[in-house]
Amino acid sequence: METETDLWTESQSDEDSDMEDGLSTSDESCATDWYHHPQLDTDIEAVRTLYTDSVVSITEYGSIDEVDIDLNMSAEFLGHEVAKAWRINPSESIVIRLHFSLSQYLDGPAPSVEVFQPSNTDDFSLGKQLQNILTIFLSREWKHLTNENIMVRRKSRQSWFRPSGTIKKFRARFSIWLPPSKLNNLQEPTVGGRVIIPPMKPNRFTNHTKSYTIKNPTGELFTYTPSGKRVMVSAVKSSAQLSTKQLIELLFSSQAIGHCKTTPTLQHGFLAQIMRYAEQRLPTLNEYCVVCDERHVFQNGPMLKPAVCSRELCVFSFYTLGVMSGATEEVATGAEVADLLVAMCRAALQSSRKSIIFEPYPSVVDPQNPKILAFSPKKKSYDRLQKALDSVLLIRRMAQGPYSEIKKQMDQIDPLAHPLLQWILASNRSHIVKLPLNRQLKFMQTPHQFLLISSPPSKEARFQTAKKLYGSTFAFHGSHIENWHSILRNGLVNASCTKLQLHGAAYGKGIYLSPISGISFGYSEMGKGRHEMPPKGELLKKYNQLHKIQQEKSVQARFLQNTNLNCIALCEVITSKELQKHGNIWVCPISDHVCTRFLFVYENGQVGDVEIDTQEAKIHREIIQVIASKPC
Repeated sequence: METETDLWTESQSDEDSDMEDGLSTSDESCATDWYHHPQLDTDIEAVRTLYTDSVVSITEYGSIDEVDIDLNMSAEFLGHEVAKAWRINPSESIVIRLHFSLSQYLDGPAPSVEVFQPSNTDDFSLGKQLQNILTIFLSREWKHLTNENIMVRRKSRQSWFRPSGTIKKFRARFSIWLPPSKLNNLQEPTVGGRVIIPPMKPNRFTNHTKSYTIKNPTGELFTYTPSGKRVMVSAVKSSAQLSTKQLIELLFSSQAIGHCKTTPTLQHGFLAQIMRYAEQRLPTLNEYCVVCDERHVFQNGPMLKPAVCSRELCVFSFYTLGVMSGATEEVATGAEVADLLVAMCRAALQSSRKSIIFEPYPSVVDPQNPKILAFSPKKKSYDRLQKALDSVLLIRRMAQGPYSEIKKQMDQIDPLAHPLLQWILASNRSHIVKLPLNRQLKFMQTPHQFLLISSPPSKEARFQTAKKLYGSTFAFHGSHIENWHSILRNGLVNASCTKLQLHGAAYGKGIYLSPISGISFGYSEMGKGRHEMPPKGELLKKYNQLHKIQQEKSVQARFLQNTNLNCIALCEVITSKELQKHGNIWVCPISDHVCTRFLFVYENGQVGDVEIDTQEAKIHREIIQVIASKPC
């Protein structure tokens, strides 16, 4: 006979079982009474058709009218070093989770959005920026969306295409200026849908009515223009082989004439639209402020890491309110890298050219009065900046122990010292990491070797596209220590005939490089108080003295005990016809064709081996091996 207790236990067990069945996924055969809106099923199937089945997953809540749609976006295209700088696990998808009404879908309440990586929840601060971007996008687009609206648009789009997937023939009248020879200029930036061609005397003008058949873009091949726009090009083997048909594809491609903030088409439904918008924004997150989502105003070119911009409202929101601060949490910077950044800042600030090369100038909130900026580009005070930096230098030279203790000592000496140090570390847009001994280039003769990656995904993609067309090689770039504060934040730029030019442009405009280390070492010594290349004999003497200095003392000094540092970078450069070679002095007029790979630092005024030639087979082979070796 069952007792009352037995009956209660059995009933409670049934309730627990019902609760466990409340959550169900699409892969399980759990029945639900909730109605599936057919437009939701259609949009899910469209994403699977465009990508793969694994790109989208569904979690249904059997007891409530809700569903989670997970869009899994690949991050492999970023590359290992960029992914590391952005705190992304490139082998794992970025999950965009959208929370909808199962039965109402687009007619229901606006969905919430989460962005995360399952195994990277603590460090994936970049997800905060992308989540904020998608939340704003959803709030803007949702008011224009209904299930009926999507169905009407889809039918309208389908009327353009044949069953084979090609667009029906159309007649269009258009005008195109063609350059005298090859169509390389098609990769110039676009404005208002028009390709901008550099000033030239046109030798031909076409104005014809033609019929074209354009393939439905489902498996597009993309490339990038110098301005960072992703454009579709069908099987382009070289930049000079664009057919008229491919030209039309470029002109009519929304990616070619649009902006990364442009709303993608609804051709494949709302879920595909969200996926494509996220794909557009991800490679360019570094170009936009994490607070206001507007382009950075202080940069000459897009750099690697996402950051807050220098607009005062954003600086206050970031530092005093903590708005989006998690999106730019600095990767734990090694002590040697931190000291190198401080030393470069010191050199720029002490330069007679500081008004030109100390760029960007800090934007730092006063910790004692959070309503004002202690340092502002609008009201520069180099003397006060130098005083705060002196305090940083003093503590960095003397202090030992945990970071919290160092911060405490800085605050006691100067309340602006620690905020300035934070800015120096956070404003560095490059990914700079000390190379372990097993990854160092032995021929460079210095223990201070760093991986230096400053190219954002869009520039690296353009570089790799050009590399496939023309090939690449390696060359050195030397610059005085006072210039590196700006280089690490603005990148290597064509400074010829600008206020940044220091040494003249005897061989034309462009970035100056050399396959011979001695020439670049010479440029690294040309700076304050010196505007002539040191003779080779003097460089050889300094190289010979290098071995007399105790390496242990050099490592312990970590750049702050002396003011005589030499830096040269090893760059990869595209070997196109634009690369002008004047003996061992090379000039590359296209900034996108030069990417930094390594940085080498020498203390006490010393230099390394001045006879290194990157064009020697064994040298080139060692560089390739180190680049291809296991990441740091």
